[in-house]
Amino acid sequence: MSDPGADNGNLAGSIDQSQREAALASVRDVLVMNGATNEEIDQAIADDVLDLFVVDRMLVPSRRRYTRHEVAELTGVDSEMLAQFWRALGFPNVDDGDRTFTDLDLEAVRLFQGMQALGTTSRDTALQLARVIGSSMSRIAEAELVPGGMFSTDMDTVLAAAAFASVADVTVPAMARLLEFVWRRQVAAGIQRSMMLRSRGAGPGESPVLAVGFADMVGFTMLSQHLSDQELAAVVRRFEEISHDIVTGLGGRVVKMIGDEVMFVVESVTDAARIGLDLADAYADDDLLSDVRVGLASGPVLLHDGDYFGATVNLAHRIVNIGNPGTVLVSDEFHTALMEVAADEFSGQALRPRLLKDLGRVQLWWCGRVGHEADGTGVAADRRRNVRWERLSEVLRDLEELRGVGERLLSGSRAPGSVGAESGRGDAEGT
Repeated sequence: MSDPGADNGNLAGSIDQSQREAALASVRDVLVMNGATNEEIDQAIADDVLDLFVVDRMLVPSRRRYTRHEVAELTGVDSEMLAQFWRALGFPNVDDGDRTFTDLDLEAVRLFQGMQALGTTSRDTALQLARVIGSSMSRIAEAELVPGGMFSTDMDTVLAAAAFASVADVTVPAMARLLEFVWRRQVAAGIQRSMMLRSRGAGPGESPVLAVGFADMVGFTMLSQHLSDQELAAVVRRFEEISHDIVTGLGGRVVKMIGDEVMFVVESVTDAARIGLDLADAYADDDLLSDVRVGLASGPVLLHDGDYFGATVNLAHRIVNIGNPGTVLVSDEFHTALMEVAADEFSGQALRPRLLKDLGRVQLWWCGRVGHEADGTGVAADRRRNVRWERLSEVLRDLEELRGVGERLLSGSRAPGSVGAESGRGDAEGT
C-alpha cells in the first residue's frame, strides 16, 4: 500500500525513506493495539496528523464503542445524569447515536457511583468536583500541548509519532503519578489550613479571614500591541514565573492569573505586605517587564470551587486599579491590622479618601518598608518612578471624579426628582 504521507514537504525529502517506513510500521502496530483501525490510521497519515493521532489513542487506549444510552444501561446511571457529568468535565454534548465512550469512561462512571454509595459525595458535590477537575485538567492539557511540550511541531509527523510511542508507556503513567502527588500534597495543605482555622475558633461554614492581593502589570495592553506572539508569550511567562515564586515563597497561594494580573491570598497581613512589596521590587528591577501596582485588603472571604469571592476581594481589586506604577496600596482595615503586628517593619501614609465603584468613598494607605518612607522623592522613592507621572495620574483621577459629579448634576437637572439622581449615580461611582 502506498504511503499517503510520504511527501511531507522538505522535511520528508531529507529523511531516510527506509527509516520512515520502519517508524510508520511500528506506529501502525501500536495504534492497532490501542484500538485504532487501519482506515483511521491511513486518514491520519493523509491529513499529516499522525503524531497527534498517536498521542490521542495512547492517552485513551480503548476503542470508542459505546453510546451514552449504552453507558447508562451498563452502569445503571441515568442518561441525563451522564450528560450533566460529561458537560461538567468540560466536554461538548454527544449525539445519542455517537459511539464516543470507552471502557475507561465506564470505569470513571463506576468510580463516582462507588463514592456516592459510600456516602463520600453527593450528586451535586460530584458535579461540582467534576467542573473543578475538568477546568483544571483542561489548563494542564493546553500547557502540555504547546510547541516543545508533549511533542515537537518541527519534526516529520511520522517520526514524531514514533518518538512519542516509544516513550509513552513511561511518560504517561509518570505524568499521572505526578498529578496524583500534587493533588495529595495540595489536599494535605488545605487540611492543615482548615485545622488552623478550627483551632482559632472558626465554626463550620464560617468564612475565613484572609489577606487578598492583586498585582497588575502596568501598560500591558499597550505593550501587547507592539510585541510579536513569541515576545508576548515570553513576557507573560516571565510575569507568571516571578509572581508564583514570590507569592508561594512567602507563604501565599496564587488563586489565578489572568494575563497581566495575578490574584493571591495569604493568612497574615504581614506576609501579604511582604509579598506586595517584593513583587513591586522584583518587577522594577526586571528589564523585560514593566512595573506592577499592588492592591491589598483583609477580611472575610467566600471560598468556592477553588476561587475566592466577597467584599474583601472586590475591595482589593478596586484598589489595584487606582495605584501608581510600583506602589502598594492597602485598605484601612489592612493598614490597621498591619500596624498592630508589624509597625517596626512597615510604614504607611494616608492617601486622601477615594471614590471606588460600587464601594463608595474609602480610606486607602500607601504601604512601604520602614526607612523608605520619604527621602526627598516622595513616598515611593525606593521604586523606579517618574514623579511627573504620579502627579499626572492624580490630576487625571481628580478630573474623572469631577466629570462624574458634573454628569450627575447635568442628569439631575434634565430629569426632575429621584429619577435624575438615580440615573447619574453610576457615573459618579465609576471613578
